[in-house]
Amino acid sequence: MKFRGKIVDVACLGRFTRVVSAVSKLTKTCVLRLTADRLFFVLCGKVADGGVAVWCELAQANIFDEYRLEGVSSRDNEICLEVTPENVFRALRTVQNAKSVKVKLTKKHRPCLTVGAELPTASSVSRVVTHDVPVEVVPRRLWHEFKEPDVPDFDVSVYLPPLKTMKNVVDRMKNLSNFLVVEANLSGEMTLKIETDLVSVTTHFRDLGNPQWGDPATRDGGRRRDADSVAQARVDIRKLQQFLLGQQVDPSRAMCNIGHRRVLHLILLHEGVSLQYFIPAVA
Repeated sequence: MKFRGKIVDVACLGRFTRVVSAVSKLTKTCVLRLTADRLFFVLCGKVADGGVAVWCELAQANIFDEYRLEGVSSRDNEICLEVTPENVFRALRTVQNAKSVKVKLTKKHRPCLTVGAELPTASSVSRVVTHDVPVEVVPRRLWHEFKEPDVPDFDVSVYLPPLKTMKNVVDRMKNLSNFLVVEANLSGEMTLKIETDLVSVTTHFRDLGNPQWGDPATRDGGRRRDADSVAQARVDIRKLQQFLLGQQVDPSRAMCNIGHRRVLHLILLHEGVSLQYFIPAVA
């Protein structure tokens, strides 16, 4: 197995660093899946059992100027590594001013993702900084666990308001309750609300718009939904906060799917990056 990538464009390095930072806010460990044309950060939590799931997909051509991959075989041309994204982020954060950054899979005392950077200096002598991030190679027999999760059936899909605004609202609500109800309809309206024995607080967002997924008003086996009919999910407010930390990805589009399978499905999209976050609803 071999993997080597080189980043020269400063904007691409910054984008990759922001994505890794966002993933590090969502999970302590995950699987980095490398293919010939894409990179994936995957956390396959059992949503049905109360866990969260993460699927972050990047087109390697939007990150690397040079990219070479030799997987476990010609048939299975992939590599799966268990990584701590926070460690990868720390390595990338220290080389933001580099002339170029190389990321490769190496074998030291154990498998590592080695981040090497050529840093600018005042003299003609180059300065190279290297970080070795320990990883674990995931055996081929376990790869089936790290495929893209199925998008749950949903009743309503709505664009999210500015994530910074939404985060400020959720941060304040967290002081009042551990759970939050997300409601939306096909008229581009969404509400965030908490209800306890002592207080009831609701924040309304309007004119958000609804993504087009086939016929936007038809769900549940072809039954047509009323545009004002509301779908809702009650979720752990801390898990929603984790997702909103991903605003550093600076998404061009952010959306939310709410359905009857008790899952809140959140999506960020930006320049070859797709980040999906699945939060289980609670009773």
